[in-house]
Amino acid sequence: MNLSTIYLSVTRKFYRILFSIFALGIILGLIPFEAAAHGVDEKTRNFLLNNTGVQFIAFMYIGAKHMITGYDHLLFLVGVIFFLYKSSDILLYVSMFALGHSSTLLLGVLLDLQVNAYLVDAIIGFSVVYKGFDNLGGFKRILGYSPNPKRAVFIFGLFHGLGLATKLQEFQLPQDGLFINLVAFNLGVELGQISVLIFILIAISFWRQHYSFKLFSTTTNTLLMSSGLMLIGFQLTGYFTN
Repeated sequence: MNLSTIYLSVTRKFYRILFSIFALGIILGLIPFEAAAHGVDEKTRNFLLNNTGVQFIAFMYIGAKHMITGYDHLLFLVGVIFFLYKSSDILLYVSMFALGHSSTLLLGVLLDLQVNAYLVDAIIGFSVVYKGFDNLGGFKRILGYSPNPKRAVFIFGLFHGLGLATKLQEFQLPQDGLFINLVAFNLGVELGQISVLIFILIAISFWRQHYSFKLFSTTTNTLLMSSGLMLIGFQLTGYFTN
């Protein structure tokens, strides 16, 4: 082994450690944001508690803000699109996720489906672990094949939407204008999702052109799994202590 090879090996290990520390710092910084993964700030809480009638723009804004600050949704989507290179594939997977969470968001509130928010959010955390594990090729090594990724994205999308529904249900929204407000909220969620995805896609596209993408892809998806496990632990702690 010559000196250049040794230098390159040491440099890669150094950057891998540096990247891991940086990424883990970002994840740990996100976790305390608001009281829970689906928490709302005080201003939004007051509005939802005192809302009456149709408030289309307000609910659309709240939906968009919630998606932009909803790190559990974003972590899952990062895992979904991480190895997608074609625009058509990205559109298909994002549409499957949107169809899933839109369905349970609307039906969950309109039909007043009563489910435990902590357990639903724990499943959402599991979706992040699942996607990171899938990206690492874990299922292929253990099972010999990967479960249908489109079906998985749709099914987890159902739980993500149900998680949104459980939080809206806490505010006992009035029936007057409820359907329109929910449509506006869901539209805002989609707009927020698209806005964030654009920046994520730009960042990943630039990163793919650098040699470090393959070098750090394993580290990134391992950290994705770690963040999902932290979310699961956080939500299960809330479940057993409340």
